[in-house]
Amino acid sequence: MAEMKKLIGDPDRNRTCIKSLGNFYSIRLTTGSEAAKLILKFIYFIADLSKFQLYIRQMRLVIQRVLMAELMIQSKIQDSIQNGLLVLLGICEDDEKEDATWLANKLVQLRIFSDADGKMNLSVIDTNGSLLIVSQFTLFAETKKGNRPSFIRAAKPAIAIPLYAYFIGQCDLQMGKKSATGVFGADMQIHLTNDGPVTIVMDSKNRE
Repeated sequence: MAEMKKLIGDPDRNRTCIKSLGNFYSIRLTTGSEAAKLILKFIYFIADLSKFQLYIRQMRLVIQRVLMAELMIQSKIQDSIQNGLLVLLGICEDDEKEDATWLANKLVQLRIFSDADGKMNLSVIDTNGSLLIVSQFTLFAETKKGNRPSFIRAAKPAIAIPLYAYFIGQCDLQMGKKSATGVFGADMQIHLTNDGPVTIVMDSKNRE
């Protein structure tokens, strides 16, 4: 099943294979026939559609460089940081540890802090900064239909909670210290001072 997911979930491989099929059949079908044209149109349509539909693993991060961030629950401070990154983490239903590992490694090495020359050349590790990591299922809001967002692609707690904990663990390992965190599923308020402002979005699908 895992191998099938990888095969189905690779849009570049899908398009390559499907277009190869199109080229294969175009040689064997009479190019002037309507049937041949319809088949080829359908093949290329599926090839283009695959990049949107077949690969659904896409753990997401919204990263904000902050001078301070403070997370509150029921009017009490749950956790806070100074000089670091506020990280909103969205987990979808097909995400795996591989997604969390890649994003955690990328996150702590992002050179988005200024060096002595004022250039973005330092990571949160280089600056001895801190992380505040908050689970955020609304990053998977779908707004195509109607005005009420759907969150159907967001992972259920049985999947999201272990991956959230795993992601935090990977960040802690890289940072050499504990990250500040929110509480999964809680109603939280976050006060922050965005430094720059610098806000970056990453996901485990596009890896950019």
